[in-house]
Amino acid sequence: MLDALRNAWRIDDLRRKLIYTAALLAVFRIGSFVPVPGVDAIGLAESLDIGGGNIFGFLNLFTGGALGRFTIFAMGVNPYITSSIILQLLTIVIPRLEELAKEGIEGRKKIQQYTRYGTVVLGLIQAYGITVLAKNSNVVTNPTFFSLLTIVVTLTAGTMFLMWLGEKISENGIGNGISLIIFAGIVAEFPVGLIQTFQTVGEGGVSAFSLIVLAVLFVAIVAAVVMVQEGQRRIPVQYAKRVVGRRMYGGQATHIPLRVNNAGVIPVIFASSVLTFPLTLAQFIPAIAPAVTRWFGIGSTFYVVSYALLVIFFTYFYTAVTFNPVEVANNMRKHGGFVPGLRPGRPTAEYLDRILTRITLAGAIFLAFIAVLPYVMSAITQLPMAFVFFGGTSLLIVVGVALDTMKQIEAHLLMRHYEGFLK
Repeated sequence: MLDALRNAWRIDDLRRKLIYTAALLAVFRIGSFVPVPGVDAIGLAESLDIGGGNIFGFLNLFTGGALGRFTIFAMGVNPYITSSIILQLLTIVIPRLEELAKEGIEGRKKIQQYTRYGTVVLGLIQAYGITVLAKNSNVVTNPTFFSLLTIVVTLTAGTMFLMWLGEKISENGIGNGISLIIFAGIVAEFPVGLIQTFQTVGEGGVSAFSLIVLAVLFVAIVAAVVMVQEGQRRIPVQYAKRVVGRRMYGGQATHIPLRVNNAGVIPVIFASSVLTFPLTLAQFIPAIAPAVTRWFGIGSTFYVVSYALLVIFFTYFYTAVTFNPVEVANNMRKHGGFVPGLRPGRPTAEYLDRILTRITLAGAIFLAFIAVLPYVMSAITQLPMAFVFFGGTSLLIVVGVALDTMKQIEAHLLMRHYEGFLK
């Protein structure tokens, strides 16, 4: 492990990427402590009951505590994630967007531009809702139109800046920028959560046995996530020999690695964002707030079932977006490749689709099970819901993002003939 770290530091290009990523994540953490002007953050946190295990506590975890401190990054990247979900769903139903998605890099740039526009709109809506909530809680020091407008613009600008940071990390750094920002926010809240946990145990609020059960559960979740993330079904591929000029090409055997969880942690992030949207809106419409909170409240039966179903749906959806069996089969046929026992073209595509559907089902059920398991354990062990936030969803995101980032570092090391992290 230490040798691999030293090797990574020796590579100039990789060292620059690591430093660049760390610097931008440091900017994110610094911005998480820059307060929004004109708001009593402590009073707002008490009014929202941030530490009470409700929806605002969940959002606060994803923003690295920025919501509890009501800083410029209080909304995190939630508007961007929601906008991405909407654009990806619209890509299926709108032919023009589907054409853009198939146009390669330029088409994806156009869709990314639409995603940014959607982030601005959703950011303004969410910032307005939070501002109204702060005003109704009497924590705005000077509730004039200009002051409220300043709060809305500041929160929206913070989200747009985070989106820009994430894109820059993805472009010039290591890993997926948006996922790393969420990762950094969750990891930054772990020490605070541990301190609160031990304080609760010391005060007699939680039994030591329940804490041990939760710790064992966390270790088991980490091991299971690593195992499933690395699991794959290898489809054998044979390339026919062909003569070009005086040289013979092909004839080698290889494989197509179909991952059990091809979507990574994206389904968990998407499902969490979708379920927090109605809960967030309900806080700004008092007439429907009790009914929505009763149905979509974190830990309720409807919430847990909906969460599991959404995770399964987004696992299949994102896998379909990132892996096209027809395209893979056509590329194999162009280069003289075939799966032994199958004809190239459509039969190969149908075979790949059938295998991918089966193994994705296992991966989707696993993700859904791990995501909702802490809520079930909370009901059994009577642990406060605030502790649950650090299990399930959080661990899935932390471990999944860490693995994906390590794989990118691994690729740089192997490309330069260094031994990597993963044996």
